[in-house]
Amino acid sequence: MPLTTTCIGAYPKPDFVQLPDWFNIPAGPDTADPTKGWQAAMDAMGPDAASIIDRGVQQAVTDQVEAGIDIPTDGEIVRENYIHYHCRHLDGFDFINLTNKEVRGGTYAANLPTISGPVKLKKTFLATEWKRAQSHTERPVKITMPGPMTVSDTNADRYYNDPVRLGADIADALNQDVLELAAAGCRHIQIDEPLFARKPQAALDYGFENLERAFNGCPDSVIRTVHMCCGYPDRLDHPDYPKADQDAYLQIADAVEQSSINRVSFEDAHRHNDLSLLEHFSTTSVIFGSVAIAKSHIETVEEIQHRLKAALQHIDADRLLVAPDCGLGLLSREQARAKLTNMVKAAHSI
Repeated sequence: MPLTTTCIGAYPKPDFVQLPDWFNIPAGPDTADPTKGWQAAMDAMGPDAASIIDRGVQQAVTDQVEAGIDIPTDGEIVRENYIHYHCRHLDGFDFINLTNKEVRGGTYAANLPTISGPVKLKKTFLATEWKRAQSHTERPVKITMPGPMTVSDTNADRYYNDPVRLGADIADALNQDVLELAAAGCRHIQIDEPLFARKPQAALDYGFENLERAFNGCPDSVIRTVHMCCGYPDRLDHPDYPKADQDAYLQIADAVEQSSINRVSFEDAHRHNDLSLLEHFSTTSVIFGSVAIAKSHIETVEEIQHRLKAALQHIDADRLLVAPDCGLGLLSREQARAKLTNMVKAAHSI
């Protein structure tokens, strides 16, 4: 049986979607001022904004389907980045009075929105975005959202001074969208927690508890997916950018297996793991990063097959899915399509 394929989240924005994108900021993807550009760009599109965004989502979904992806995403086309776009839908975030803060374990500093009051959801929105993407394919579309620890780290807290309580309130806000997505018929909901790889002990101390809180009440019909990448570079083909500790996945693997998570997404293409990692999962499925998202090199079918065959020595085929390491926003559309096409050929011919 062929291995199931999916994407992680972001897809290259079409040229006609004139929205800012942190993948295209020359100074680095994580240093963009989140207050500038996005709303002005949305306003500039005027009454055609919704149709332009819809056309962009259609292109992203169609590209993935034509490449053979079994579970596509909406490409996160409307988002300036996967974190702050979501934060715009929450009370408690000040996008005017920014705070300069080091994040991701000190790997970079940025002017970030300030958490200045209780975090609460303004209004659910992701079910509407999922329906828009799902209208363009019969294949099940996965929707993505940032996790509590990752949202906490990528904003500046000046209100809670308690990461556990802050994470709990963020999780409660996320949970409302999770439940509405499930009620709308979305079967694949992914919460992104790269901070688990950056701060594995904090993940064990309280991160998993708040992750469970975000999925609380989610019906069994929904596949609970969590993505744990190791970090983006500031540009394509930057070989030595700082990533999470090589051992982080092993430190949290058992906690993943003991949680309610159905599928966990790990990077492997940019930096190979010790494949004994896969042996920690007897019930959890693994989405295995099989093409690099920060390298212009197009992996051959044979290169991808070789690594997948090695992985299958450590996990059953029915619990191994294939995906890129992370979102594809650093790549051109042509590069993304080429990588996905080869990835699918490899996954479907093992």
